[in-house]
Amino acid sequence: MIKGVNKRIGLYVLAVLALTGCERCQDDVPPCSTPDCSPAATPYTLEIPPFFPPMDIPEDNPLTVEGVELGRLLFWEKELSIDGSMSCGSCHLPQAAFADPNTYSTGVNGAQGIRNAMALINIGWAPNYFWDGRGLTLEEQILEPVEHPDEMALPWSEAVDRLQNSSTYPELFQVAFAEDLITKELVAKAIAQFLRTMVSADSKFDQWRRGETQLTDEEFAGYEIFLREGGDPETTPGGEFGGDCFHCHGEAGLQFSDYLFRNNGLDSTFAADPGHAAVSGNPLDSGKFKTPTLRNVALTAPYMHDGRFTTLEEVIGHYNSGGVPSATVDAFMKVSTGGLQLSPVQQTQLIAFLHTLTDTSFTSNPAFQDPH
Repeated sequence: MIKGVNKRIGLYVLAVLALTGCERCQDDVPPCSTPDCSPAATPYTLEIPPFFPPMDIPEDNPLTVEGVELGRLLFWEKELSIDGSMSCGSCHLPQAAFADPNTYSTGVNGAQGIRNAMALINIGWAPNYFWDGRGLTLEEQILEPVEHPDEMALPWSEAVDRLQNSSTYPELFQVAFAEDLITKELVAKAIAQFLRTMVSADSKFDQWRRGETQLTDEEFAGYEIFLREGGDPETTPGGEFGGDCFHCHGEAGLQFSDYLFRNNGLDSTFAADPGHAAVSGNPLDSGKFKTPTLRNVALTAPYMHDGRFTTLEEVIGHYNSGGVPSATVDAFMKVSTGGLQLSPVQQTQLIAFLHTLTDTSFTSNPAFQDPH
């Protein structure tokens, strides 16, 4: 009798389940996580290197495996330029630490800007973007180059149509964002996810900090110069015959940039390029540009916002001279006290240290290369 009752109950349960359309009645089937029950994107675990601070990742754009890979495809996608000849990677080359070895990048129409393309290194930790800081988020920064007439010159409406009508991208966006309709905001989110994974933290200096190698005597001497105040103590208050580098390129968080806007004594007037003043509207910001990271600096020539220096020797020579006086020149520049006054040997030692910031595992990482 009991067996018969159990059998009838079992048949009743099956009938009810069939009528209610239950599609997931087994414990090993995950719940539906997207509106159309497509597979959910896989969370991406970003490893924060030793001595680095946490990365501030937007809540509305968490890293996922599928989003990062989609971002890499889009970063190298030439169909995001009007004539299909350029991608984001065209101006951010791996061998140049994802900077441009040309003074100015050339756009699809042969036009050139007035600034050198910045290196894409650890930019997930940056609080602002572009030399003048007009980009407040990484997602916002990504939106500009695609439609800029001097760069990729493709209206976003057409860029989105190209992706929507492709044979591959709609499905990739569906998996990464659970969205059928591709938008420029989703494109920017995907590329931003990819760029946040581009972490450089395995230079010789990093290995030394982790106790895995030793600096040479010349490199360590350069490191000490890097950390000392500049100038002759007889003419410069607090001078220690150092390089003054640490003020703007300090080790805090191992980013080698304070990300602040500074006038480092390049010019006396700023009509050609006012720098951060064009964003802030404050004349006191004239000639100020964002401090770039020194990571991989030996690979990212030419230097300065306008690419005016082609070698590290020229860069050190500029700072050693004290720079050019102006109304907004940075207080750390030794314009009025004779410059840093580093000897030729000290300059060579400082450059030797800067080379310890080169991370070839970053530039050759297959996860960052062109997948097309």
